[in-house]
Amino acid sequence: MRVAGQEMRSAPPHWGMNSTRAMVTVNGSQVETLWLAPRLSKLPTIVMLHEGLGSVALWKDFPRDIAERTGFGVFVYSRRGNGNSDGLQEKRSVEYMHDEAETVLPLLLRAAGIEHPVLLGHSDGGSIALIYASKHPNSPRALVLEAPHVFVEELSVESIAKMRTLYETTDFRSKLGRYHRDVDAAFWNWNDIWLDPRFRSWNIESYLGDITCPVLLIQGVNDEYGTIRQVESIQQHIPSAEALLLPDCGHSPHRDQPQATIDRIARFLATLKLAEHHS
Repeated sequence: MRVAGQEMRSAPPHWGMNSTRAMVTVNGSQVETLWLAPRLSKLPTIVMLHEGLGSVALWKDFPRDIAERTGFGVFVYSRRGNGNSDGLQEKRSVEYMHDEAETVLPLLLRAAGIEHPVLLGHSDGGSIALIYASKHPNSPRALVLEAPHVFVEELSVESIAKMRTLYETTDFRSKLGRYHRDVDAAFWNWNDIWLDPRFRSWNIESYLGDITCPVLLIQGVNDEYGTIRQVESIQQHIPSAEALLLPDCGHSPHRDQPQATIDRIARFLATLKLAEHHS
């Protein structure tokens, strides 16, 4: 795996010695990336796609923990407008996840020299992974999806509206600001589009039937941004998709139930390696 672009300072000490941060140019924009080398060069790379308000830093130790548990390489990046990546030139459109999946992600994977990734997506990142896998069915080895959205639910809109109030009236803005160079742009570009009436009709269920790779779904029973209907829809269209439903777990299984999440992902990827070995 190669990382083209301007190399940045090394990753924080807790990431370990085999980690590299770099800014990669994609479509004229600088994108923040973090690369953790695989234990063996032949092992696949997990590409992590963050939630709507996520970034490289907001994953915290999860990339390192997944790399250590599986031995796979891990490639993490902040989407434009998030983390330390360049800002957006315009407001996000209803099709912003399609734009990321169909334009940005293919260019970034090419720049990084990653041909057949395991896509690990959380929330918006899970939806982006689904769109990419539908449009490029021969590319991903597998999908690991935490709390993905395939249509808009009233619960999601209500929770995102509450987030707006928290952002304006509590210390949530200052806490989120630790993870973004321009926290106001990151928040409002995400919040505004999800609360735009035009976004209510956003739906990617028609994409699901074209996905051919193995899929693992992880959903918190107490997810405040989506219900089990999201998982049910994906399994209806992709009958082979496996699902883990976690009790006492909200929208972020890797934070709320880290051990159960990592254990299930590791088993799924071990099965994937075994299948490839015997094919």
